[in-house]
Amino acid sequence: MELKEYVTIIRKKLWLIMTIIIVACTLSAVKIYYTQPIYEAKAKLIVNQAQEYEGRASLDYSTIQTNIMVINSYMEIIKSSAIIDKVVHDYPDLGITANDLASKIKVSTTNESLVMTLSYQDPSYEVASKIVNAIAMVFEKQIPKIMKVDNVTILSSAQFTDEAIPVNINPLLVIMIGFIMGLMLAIGLVFLLDYLDDTFKTEAEILKELNLPTIAMIARIKKVDIKGKKKSKSESQTQVGEGEYASFNQ
Repeated sequence: MELKEYVTIIRKKLWLIMTIIIVACTLSAVKIYYTQPIYEAKAKLIVNQAQEYEGRASLDYSTIQTNIMVINSYMEIIKSSAIIDKVVHDYPDLGITANDLASKIKVSTTNESLVMTLSYQDPSYEVASKIVNAIAMVFEKQIPKIMKVDNVTILSSAQFTDEAIPVNINPLLVIMIGFIMGLMLAIGLVFLLDYLDDTFKTEAEILKELNLPTIAMIARIKKVDIKGKKKSKSESQTQVGEGEYASFNQ
């Protein structure tokens, strides 16, 4: 099958393709409307232990490397009961259990970085912000008691005034996925219908499949033409019946 034939098939069923694409995009929009938005709040902590040199705090390579190494331990400590239970106890207004808090809090850091990022997701951005800030403050206060060293500082807290953008909904992306999926489904369906259709519609199709020329063609007759022919036939029969005839005998 040549490229022109593919294009011809698509053009014949263009209305079907457009219909499927519109339906797919509409369903994507409905999904967006009924999906509950989830918001993510973040707070950043920095590990900044320094050594004393001539009465002044200073950072050297070994100190930085030590801080980087202890970050992995700190990431586990944040999710431990020593911090989680303290948050639940000190902030009862959050209305969350220790198990839920431990399962939803996420801690991340980049390679060779002294910064840890705490993130928490919730249907309410305000609630997510309060929880992540509470964890950051409790961890900052508890780490000297746990590690016997005060080297954690809150670098930034989640702000309630930040523009809240859902992390589970991207309208443009969802619509684009719906459009692409609808287009693929429509084109596949069009070619499937064409493959299952074994009728001939043009003389070219007959010549191609049978390699035989056509000697006659039945044109498409419209209903209006059929009604017009029936009316003309009935009128002609009436006129013939009204004529006078003469008979004679030989």
